[in-house]
Amino acid sequence: MERWVLLRKGADFETISRKFGISRRLASLIRNREVMGDEEIDRYLNGTIADLHDGMQMKGMARAVRILREKIESREKIRIIGDYDIDGINATYILLEGIGALVGDVDSDIPDRVKDGYGLNAELIEKAHQEGVDTVVTCDNGIAAAEEIAFGKSLGMTIIVTDHHEAPYDENGEERSYRLPPADAVIDPKQPGCGYPFKGLCGAAVVYKLVKALCETMGRDMGELNYLIENVAIATVGDVMELSDENRIFVKEGLRMLGRTNSPGLRALIECTGIERDKIRAYHIGFVLGPCMNATGRLDTAKRALGLLRAKNKKEADVLAGDLKALNESRKDMTEKAVAQAKELLECTEAGRDKVLVLYLPECHESLAGIVAGRIRESCYKPTFVLTDAKEGIKGSGRSIDAYHMYEEITKCKDLLTRYGGHKLAAGLSLKKENLEKFGRMLNENCNLTEEDMSEKVAIDMELPFSCITEDFVQELSLLEPFGNGNTKPVFAARNVEILNGKLLGKNRNVLKLRVKDSAGTAIDAMCFRESEKLLHMLEGKYGKETTENMLGGRGERIMISVTFYPDINEYMGRRTPQIILTHFRIAQS
Repeated sequence: MERWVLLRKGADFETISRKFGISRRLASLIRNREVMGDEEIDRYLNGTIADLHDGMQMKGMARAVRILREKIESREKIRIIGDYDIDGINATYILLEGIGALVGDVDSDIPDRVKDGYGLNAELIEKAHQEGVDTVVTCDNGIAAAEEIAFGKSLGMTIIVTDHHEAPYDENGEERSYRLPPADAVIDPKQPGCGYPFKGLCGAAVVYKLVKALCETMGRDMGELNYLIENVAIATVGDVMELSDENRIFVKEGLRMLGRTNSPGLRALIECTGIERDKIRAYHIGFVLGPCMNATGRLDTAKRALGLLRAKNKKEADVLAGDLKALNESRKDMTEKAVAQAKELLECTEAGRDKVLVLYLPECHESLAGIVAGRIRESCYKPTFVLTDAKEGIKGSGRSIDAYHMYEEITKCKDLLTRYGGHKLAAGLSLKKENLEKFGRMLNENCNLTEEDMSEKVAIDMELPFSCITEDFVQELSLLEPFGNGNTKPVFAARNVEILNGKLLGKNRNVLKLRVKDSAGTAIDAMCFRESEKLLHMLEGKYGKETTENMLGGRGERIMISVTFYPDINEYMGRRTPQIILTHFRIAQS
């Protein structure tokens, strides 16, 4: 069951409203996002690139800049080794562009998800050494690659790690002993001893800071490389980082730049996927552009997405963009089949009773395990691991809920794992097949989640009468954008809403349009896009099938629900009218 919780956070909304020229309602919404104090509110509303923190505050940054400057000036061969997801691809591109602009001798390599696995491995190091590479720079990986980096050092190579994942550690009672790789420099805001004020950067943002520091040290105008902020924004949203502090500024500025991007590759992908360039939002990165980029690393090679970013003309870009879109369509079909198999496993076995779900799907493509785990987590609201057969043993990914720190929990099982990594809400791991059952049992034995922890919390910002939904109010809400993880769309609620009538729309009749009236008598259109079938099923259960069908036929009876929603403006044939988008619903309490 969902828990609907009305937020009641106090502040002097009248003063905030007057000082920043916003409504009291918007001031309340900003307070609900834990943004407090004049400086923070101003940064939230008006933050620019000039407000970003100095990257030289990161532990290891000064040393990395010094090493890279020497390597660039002495024309040593530098290789970037990234990761195969959207963050790793964009981070690799940023480093290639940045070091290339400084006339460094630089190239890149990205591991193959199936053949190489995540991050650095000895084969990639050996290959680089044989090809005369002097210096390896990792991005979006490396913090957990101590053995591989030691191997590279034994060959006489220089290695710089840039990452944003948690550093591995051993627990001795309540103390943690961190194991950092023996690289020449390590840049990771999450590493112990790093005083950087914001820990939530993605890998692409970390290397953007490195490029900026390098340019400033070598006397290069960073303004010529500002277009790389587009890639930081794509990686930040695509890797589901929290949209707070610097991330909010990166994404806000990056979205503005994407609307007029000069990148042939990004322009082609935007056009190919049917996005209006002047209306690009974080949503389009997360659910349209991002999946296309990620699909290459899942089903083919991430080098194809990197090739799109580096495309120099429209013809080349159009071909690559079409390939990425086709791969993503294939990925969608494969995902639906795997999700259906996972749900069947939950229904037909004892696995569904566990607090931590560990699902073994031997036929699932290993690159889709994380997506499938996320879908099951959404439907069950439990920490979920999906594991499948790999080249050696079993491999998979996990997706978590707020109350369960996934990386810390799998660390408790590290003796059963051959490789692992991740953070609070997601993790990747490998293990021997014979340890599968023991792994699931150990996770659940260690689990102390309560029933309340596993009840999804719907945080409601405020109750809002339908009469307040005006075009001006909807426009003001855009000041809160970009929306995403850590800065979600506001959630409004209305109790005792009467459904006057409704109809099913769309080719598949899966969109429900309702005419509803609140307790004050204001009527408005309400759209249900995601869960129309669930809503109709709920109404049939309470009011009966005949009453529900009468409502869909325009012969409404007294059907009462409570809803959460987001205000919107519907534009049709030049006419603009307020409407609401339903997000959650329940039968009204009598």
